[in-house]
Amino acid sequence: MATKLFRRVDRRTVFDEITERAEDGPTDGMDRQTQADDAAADAADQTESDGSDASSSAVEDGPKVEDIDTDAKAETGGEQSTRSRGGRWLARLAVVFAAIAFVAACSATGFFGWQYQHQRDVDNAARSALAAAEQFAVTLTSIDTNAVDANFTQVVDNSTGDFKDMYSQSASQLRQVLIDNKAMSKGTVVDSAVKSATKTEVKVVLFVDQWITNTASPQPRLDRSRVAMTMQLVDGRWLASSVELK
Repeated sequence: MATKLFRRVDRRTVFDEITERAEDGPTDGMDRQTQADDAAADAADQTESDGSDASSSAVEDGPKVEDIDTDAKAETGGEQSTRSRGGRWLARLAVVFAAIAFVAACSATGFFGWQYQHQRDVDNAARSALAAAEQFAVTLTSIDTNAVDANFTQVVDNSTGDFKDMYSQSASQLRQVLIDNKAMSKGTVVDSAVKSATKTEVKVVLFVDQWITNTASPQPRLDRSRVAMTMQLVDGRWLASSVELK
């Protein structure tokens, strides 16, 4: 019969080892938990760091407030510059239009002033010529055989042109006829008007009543005539250049 021999195990040693393992087990778990917690904290710190870096990068990469303000000021300055240039152009256009209006007003004033003065000169000429024509008609139609020469001289002195030449040529023959017939006449202008007028020539129409006596008709008789006369300005005097009995 075989006898089994058993090696004696030291009880203390076994229990001590168990106890050590028991004591080491929780400690290793706690160490692993601590390591896990540390790893999580490190990950969180890294995440926060990455977030901060990303935020910083985003802030750095994005438009800065100062840049935005500068761009806004630049745009505002550009708008103000454009408005300023537009205002200057408008001011220049206003000045140009004002100058044109001033020149036009001066031209219009000058034209109307000239026209007014011209018309005034023509009116003055018409009045003066008409008065001279009325006086000449009285001289032409009034005859006194006792002063024929003086009468003829007045007619020639207040006439010009063709009428003056014609009257001068016939004066000597007419003079003798008037003297022989003892003719007398007295002319009166009843009415007169201006047909047309310039500053140097005026055409008029006169209605003349003429009382006539002679040896053949001792009693005065009335002769009414319509006389068309042209007056011309010669050396400052209005003279008859044409006389027609109508």
